[in-house]
Amino acid sequence: MIVLGVILLVIGLVTGISILWTIGLILAVIGAVLWILGSMGHAVAGRRHYW
Repeated sequence: MIVLGVILLVIGLVTGISILWTIGLILAVIGAVLWILGSMGHAVAGRRHYW
């Protein structure tokens, strides 16, 4: 999810399409939060680890 967010950020920045930039930012932030929660040992959406 983080990788997809970064790809969308780059595409949105290069092409000037702001909606891609916004969606990429949201996906990157959600992916980072899930990664941090999973690494701390918290169950995320019923799973012990989030990949």
